[in-house]
Amino acid sequence: MEIEMFDDDGFVPLFDGSTLKGWHAAPRVYLVSDLAFGDFELSLEARPDWPADTGIMIRRRPDPWEGFQVLLDHRESGGIGGFFGNGLASFSAVPFAVRSRRDAHGDVVGLQADDPATSTEPVTPDKIGRLGHAADVEDFLSVWRWGNWNELRIRAVGALPVITTWVNGLKIAELNTATLESPDYDPEAVLATLGSSGHIAFEVHDNDAVFGDARWGHGAACRWRNIRIKELG
Repeated sequence: MEIEMFDDDGFVPLFDGSTLKGWHAAPRVYLVSDLAFGDFELSLEARPDWPADTGIMIRRRPDPWEGFQVLLDHRESGGIGGFFGNGLASFSAVPFAVRSRRDAHGDVVGLQADDPATSTEPVTPDKIGRLGHAADVEDFLSVWRWGNWNELRIRAVGALPVITTWVNGLKIAELNTATLESPDYDPEAVLATLGSSGHIAFEVHDNDAVFGDARWGHGAACRWRNIRIKELG
């Protein structure tokens, strides 16, 4: 397992620290950046409660919800650091899934690898095979800080971008959206819809009939800080 060190030169904050200037609220995704970005590296820290099903959208359209989502599904059978195509044929490309680890009293005390035999949303070979890089779940579990802040980095390069994610310096997943093969996914149509730049958004996933409160617990929240970006090229 290799932990990468990053050069933080050239990063600028996306929030001023006291207001939501530069951002606006939108249904379903919570906050959307006023500015659009092409090639970039995004660094942020997240501290999600359990369960909290959230994520970071990139190359998002200003009003419709189409865009690439980096998953932060901190819930049963959740993927962290993988990808989902919001409005883009709903493709799923994830290296692993997690579930809760509980103590003798039934309280959630950490994460463990999901069990495909009992998973509500199992990771299939197709989902893993869409990735150019897929981290081992045990490596992820060794770096994840339960109940604490975790750094997530996202790099997107290209008109149809290669998107790479890291958690606490561990490379989690890499996806080439130009060569991605998934049912009904059409790269040319995606580029025509999204263009070569788009907005950043923070998602709040609503509960549904499949997961109910197991998707987003009553009173649960995801906290964010140190949200910075470096434009590339």
